[in-house]
Amino acid sequence: MSVQNNEDVNIVEQNNKRQMIDQSCDIVAKTLKVEATEDAVNKKRAIKRRNYVIMLCYVGKNYFGMQINRGSKTIEESLLTALLKADFITKEQFEDVREIKFQRAARTDKGVSAVRQIVSLKLPDHVNKEDINAHLPEDIKIFGIKRVTKSFNSKNKCDARTYRYVLPTFALAPENPNFLNMDEEEEIDEEKRLEQLSIIDGKAYNEFRLTPEKLDKLNETLKLLEGTHNFHNFTSKVRALDPRAKRYIIYFRCIETFVTNNMEFAVLEVKGQSFMLHQIRKMVSLVVGICRNIVTNDFVKDAFSTERVDIPISPGTL
Repeated sequence: MSVQNNEDVNIVEQNNKRQMIDQSCDIVAKTLKVEATEDAVNKKRAIKRRNYVIMLCYVGKNYFGMQINRGSKTIEESLLTALLKADFITKEQFEDVREIKFQRAARTDKGVSAVRQIVSLKLPDHVNKEDINAHLPEDIKIFGIKRVTKSFNSKNKCDARTYRYVLPTFALAPENPNFLNMDEEEEIDEEKRLEQLSIIDGKAYNEFRLTPEKLDKLNETLKLLEGTHNFHNFTSKVRALDPRAKRYIIYFRCIETFVTNNMEFAVLEVKGQSFMLHQIRKMVSLVVGICRNIVTNDFVKDAFSTERVDIPISPGTL
């Protein structure tokens, strides 16, 4: 009996030794794996990065604006995702863009497109537009990437921004006098209103064309918004006495008209030092109201005053 017990003890001791060896091997393997992962992460972080600018274009119809907003589909989210997939930034840098000094020259609202948007950020020397474009959706494309000085910041170095707003010229046609003479408390008949809007000067609305006189009036109206003014009524959450409300508009003009599918469009171009949220779309809305004789030129003075007035927002996209 004593011999058999000794044999059993030896077997147990051998099994325990095997388990200890196996556990030690597992610990060593896990340690090596963790060290390898940490080395890979540290190696990515150690990659020398320099300041670059990216010029890109995009169709903003399917996006909630330019600026990143976690949980929403934005242009910056798509760009950063492409940079991550192309291995030009790390996961940590994707989550916190301050690590790569990411900055945009201008923001665009929901549905707004851009032809020459600029962003600045730190990237490795082997960065190239082909690899980034390969991971971008079809409605976003990079035109070029260029090295810039260490202190370059696309927002601070941008001394002016230019936007274009395209709208059908029938939106500028003078309003039906019968509608303007309606009592404020009178209920609007929707079918009758649609019929009014569908006919302009006895013709279908899409056949409306800006005459030279109407084009001159349009440009005169656009010019009223040039210069330095208090634009607090053209944005939201900015008070009249807030210094941010002061903006300088270099010019605002209609640069061309064109006809497509038997409908005329006007291209309005505005250049300014900087713009606030919804500012341009509210500026366009006010111009439309004046051209349609809904409000007079005097309303512009009211809009620039410290009093609060309501200005509708024109569409960002059709």
